[in-house]
Amino acid sequence: MTRIYISAGEPSADAHAAAVAHALRRRLPGLELEALGGPLLERAGVRVLDRMEAYSVVGFVEAIAKIPAHYRLLSRMRRAFQAKRYDLVILVDYPGYHLRVAAAAAAAGIPVLYYIAPQMWAWGPKRVRKLAPVNRLAVILPFEEAFFRERGVAATFVGHPLKDRPAPPSRAEARRALGLDPQRPTLGLFPGSRKQEVKRHWGIFRAAAARVAAARPDMQIVAAGTSDAEYPEPGAIRVHQGDPLLVFAASDAGICKSGTTTLEAAIADVPMVITYRVHPISSYIAFRLVQVPWVGLVNLVAGYEVAPEFLQRRATAESLADGVLPLLDADHPATRRQREGLRLVRDRLGAPGAADRVAELAAGLIE
Repeated sequence: MTRIYISAGEPSADAHAAAVAHALRRRLPGLELEALGGPLLERAGVRVLDRMEAYSVVGFVEAIAKIPAHYRLLSRMRRAFQAKRYDLVILVDYPGYHLRVAAAAAAAGIPVLYYIAPQMWAWGPKRVRKLAPVNRLAVILPFEEAFFRERGVAATFVGHPLKDRPAPPSRAEARRALGLDPQRPTLGLFPGSRKQEVKRHWGIFRAAAARVAAARPDMQIVAAGTSDAEYPEPGAIRVHQGDPLLVFAASDAGICKSGTTTLEAAIADVPMVITYRVHPISSYIAFRLVQVPWVGLVNLVAGYEVAPEFLQRRATAESLADGVLPLLDADHPATRRQREGLRLVRDRLGAPGAADRVAELAAGLIE
């Protein structure tokens, strides 16, 4: 029986890995799947050997406390690889740990498929050599295929998995589902999916929302929440715990933490301002390593600043409120300009079917 190990170390990777698991089972009946992952991989019928919640963190400083746990896990996986337990290893995102797993699997003669490439185009091209143990690299951003191929990595653009999500409801339907007035304008808040991110962003997002509400008393405000985080003193903000798709669909504009959230907003055609805060030491390290002009993925995919970015000390309630207020007016020139850029981003993210294309690459490595 063919057995594949899938490794997904944080929530978004768990979702992408689960889609790949479903696609693999459609393509390879009788396949046995084991994983590092979370609830979505479990729901996909995968035997989750280790839960991702014990390992997932954000930031250089924050990761230090998790190093011993990762090394213990790596040691166990190395033994499993040496025992030839798996026919293929699929790694999803999470490069700090997964680059070491790739080396361990390759040393044991097990092929490696890496899905969602490390952002080496941001941190430094010289790091690409760390992908030498990877047999195939499945990338989800359109500019990544050429970047990695030019540096000797067998990379394939599979499209972005966000394109496989179901079509959102209409704005009025989404607002009704959230308990909002379908006729009133709506600001969406997207502070992150991790507990650490929300803790760091919530105070600023809440204060920015208060400034928007003061300037626009007709505004209703809804936040995309997660059950793992706390949202103290929300006031008039409705915190929706569940699929953020409804919040994107309901929003006229958004305040978004950087990362995949900005692509979700682009797909939903939600104009946005982008922000992010990490530990000051993590920020000091990051801003000295990063080699791209923006951190927002919408801006990187478009190749220019589609949405304004407010990072670290620039991430204030005043700057976020002032940036998003014009975007709440559909006829404002800033809104029209941004929507042109968001249309370009949607086109560049490719066609639906990313998970099926990853499964096809996986089958090619074991057949």
